[in-house]
Amino acid sequence: MIGAMHYVFLSLILFVLGLIGVMVRKNFITVLMSLELIFNAANLNLIAFSDRFSSLSGQILAIFIITIAAAEAAIGLGLIIALLRLKDTASLDDANEMRG
Repeated sequence: MIGAMHYVFLSLILFVLGLIGVMVRKNFITVLMSLELIFNAANLNLIAFSDRFSSLSGQILAIFIITIAAAEAAIGLGLIIALLRLKDTASLDDANEMRG
């Protein structure tokens, strides 16, 4: 039987992969995908512990995190489009010049 520790271990792997992607990568799109991995790791933990403790509060928080992740993706894609129009690249090193 799959227990809560299995979900926590999978969540840890997802979180570490997302953290490495955010810290190492220079491409804006890859950084956004890594942030989504981190959000999904948090959601997996919330759902696992919500099931373990027979509570719906973790599932409700997971729905809010999914909503925030969708908003983050929309804002991030808007920034990518602006960066591509300005510099013709999606590199984070070139995003520093967008400050105004």
